[in-house]
Order: sequence, then C-alpha cells, then structure tokens
Amino acid sequence: MARRSRPGLTDIAREAGVSVATASRALSQPELVRDDTLERVLAVARSLGYVPDRAARALASGRTSTVGVVIPTLNSPVFASTLQEMQRNLAEAGFQLLVASHEYDPASELAAVEKLLSHGVDGLVLVGGDRLEATWRMIDAAGVPILQMWCGRDDHPIVGVDNHLAGLLVARHLLELGHRRIGVITGNLRHNDRQAERLRGIRAALAEAGLSLPAAHVTEQPLSVPGGRGGCAVLLELADRPTAIIGTVDVIAIGAMAECQARGIRVPSDISVAGIDNVELAAHVSPSLTTVNIPSEGIGAQTVAAMLRQISGGGRPESIVLPIELVERHSSALPRRKPSG
Repeated sequence: MARRSRPGLTDIAREAGVSVATASRALSQPELVRDDTLERVLAVARSLGYVPDRAARALASGRTSTVGVVIPTLNSPVFASTLQEMQRNLAEAGFQLLVASHEYDPASELAAVEKLLSHGVDGLVLVGGDRLEATWRMIDAAGVPILQMWCGRDDHPIVGVDNHLAGLLVARHLLELGHRRIGVITGNLRHNDRQAERLRGIRAALAEAGLSLPAAHVTEQPLSVPGGRGGCAVLLELADRPTAIIGTVDVIAIGAMAECQARGIRVPSDISVAGIDNVELAAHVSPSLTTVNIPSEGIGAQTVAAMLRQISGGGRPESIVLPIELVERHSSALPRRKPSG
C-alpha cells in the first residue's frame, strides 16, 4: 500500500481559501493575521492533521527550536526534577528539550555532545566542568550558546550552587551537635566535580574545628541507595566507628539509614546521618533526613531563562549562584554518651 503523503501548506491554503503566504503566516506568525482568517486556517490545519516541517523551518530560520542537555545519569531524582522544570519552561517558549546521559563516562559524554550538535541544537547545557578537553574543543568550535549546571569552569557561564558550602554546612551542623568522628560516603570523585567540592567543604569544616578526616572515614560508592548501604557497612566496621555519617547526596544517606536499621542501629540515637540535596523523599523517610537544600528546580528554570536570552541575542549571561540552606530534621542528634564507670 502506497504511503499517504502528509498535507502541506498548499493543501491548507487551498482548503482555507487563502494564499500559501497567508497560510504560512497564520502558522508561524499568527499575530500578523486577521482573527477570522487565522481561525479558518488553524481549523483546516487541524482537520488535515498538518504537522510543520521542522527541517524546512530550521533551514529558513537558522534555528531548530531545540536545546540539548547532557546529564550524568537519568537515574537520579535530582536531575529528574531539573529536567522536568527545563522541559516545562522550554515548552512554554516553543522549544523542545533533547536529553542525553553518559553515566559518568567522559568518552560517552563526548559522543553525546557530538550527536546533539549534529542535530543542530540552538543551545547546549552540560553538568559540571570536569570533562575531556576534546569535548570542550568540540563545543567551542560549534559556536552555540553553552551553559553549565551545578558548577563548572570559570571560562563558561554557570547556573548552580556552591557545592563547597553544601559540604561545609552539613559538617558544621554535626560538629555543633558535638560529633567529632564523622564518616563520609561520597560518589566516585573522578570526573565528578560536584562530589569533590562537597567533600572539600566537609574537610574544611573539620579543619575549622581542629579535626581531620582520615582516609578510612571516606568511602566512594555508587550514587544510589545500595551504594549508601555498602558505604555505611564499610564505616560501621571501623574500630573507631563514626558517630555521624554524611552522604554527599540524599540517596546515599537514605541507604546508610537503611543499613543502620537493618543492623539494629538506631538513627539518630546510636548514630546520626545527614545528606545533601533535599530530594522529596528526604522529608518522608523515618526518621526524616537532615540535609542541605539544593534548589534543583530553580537551577532548571534559571538555566532555561539564561539560555533563551542567549539564543535570542542577549549575549553571554553572568554566572548565577543560587542560595542553599541546611534543613534540620530528625536523623541528626547529639552523639550518644558512653556509659560512665
């Protein structure tokens, strides 16, 4: 059976009784067309099942009305909320979001960037600044607007937060409660500048208190609940077991609490646990999780606003650092006193 050709502007113009130029204006610049004519053209377009030819429109305008974003993983509540906000804001502006992930593999990120650029995206968003120099060279040669989210290199604009401060805030909170032996479960530090900065912030807070963070008190794990459980198991086996554990993302901290509870260790009576991100689940686990609020939706919204300004000729934007704050809940408390005598 022969494939039915899809309707075009000529078909719409003929059915609506207008010129092809008028039909084109009605669909691309409706503000220039009389209301009665616009209504007639749109009704015909709907009845014929007309779909605009994006390729032809891109050739005519030099734009594809798409923005590409490359994120480390789709398996993250933090990135999911950011992407949802980006998609919503871009759709309102008539743009489509194209998403790729690389699972923390720099070579995969290079391939993803190349693919998005080959699709002619009007702008490109990346997470962080730690990537292959080959990727940076490709981006700079493409000449498209670029933004980094969460953190990044100073030679490109950033919409993010102070990850060093996030680590500082959560560690200071535990120190103020009286904890002196703190363990940290972090994601893989290689090619992840967000995790590295959070760990540096934790170390800085301990240094302020005249303390250090022994290498044995830091364990790198997958950024997941099982990763948190595995990291917690490592720390609980230490002879000088920590009285408090920091997960550098909430899902790790939630995994650590699950491991403690599975072993009959009470949180926070026996050990305190805190995280960073303030994902939705953090307020609903038991006990609720002390954490640092990272405005992931705000990062998405601000990134889109800055990107659209660039695409429309607004020039390179200034970097934006969004505010963060400690959210104290029930998973952190004073360290348990050792029995006297």
